[in-house]
Amino acid sequence: MAKEIICAGFGGQGVLTAGMLLINAGMEQEKNVLFYPSYGSEMRGGTANCTVKISDKLIASPVSKCPDILFTMNTPAIDKFEERLKPGGLLLVNSSIVPEDRTYRDDIKVVKIPATDIAAEVKNPKGANLVMLGALAAHSDLFTIEYMETAIVSFFEKKGKGKFNEKNVACYRRGVEGK
Repeated sequence: MAKEIICAGFGGQGVLTAGMLLINAGMEQEKNVLFYPSYGSEMRGGTANCTVKISDKLIASPVSKCPDILFTMNTPAIDKFEERLKPGGLLLVNSSIVPEDRTYRDDIKVVKIPATDIAAEVKNPKGANLVMLGALAAHSDLFTIEYMETAIVSFFEKKGKGKFNEKNVACYRRGVEGK
């Protein structure tokens, strides 16, 4: 197993946290992982992305020329990375922010999820990234749906933020459901 994922969006949308959640889930399964963040000088509102690699074998390079999965929180993220996505790859789109009439490559699987809207409905505005992780778990073979949920809960408990897990899990499960 070897998967390359790029998570991208605006700073403050949790793309780096999503990447950290993925590598922690991989580490807990004793996989080799790589996390390579990139962000502008702005704390919130600037661009942010990270490359995540999870593999049974050693990882030779932090560069991801053709990722398997692209996790996008906004239109600029799609503009920047869609072309690099591997044919047959998975493009996750936050349809709350990306225009409905946008066109995509026809050789990839596109999953649209209104992540920002769902997070607001659950009253967890910082949980849009968790909605997207739910969609990722439901539409890929990276981790099982159940395992990823357990990994999310564990991650936030270790960070001392376990009190948010009820709402975090609600966001994640809505992402798995796709609505």
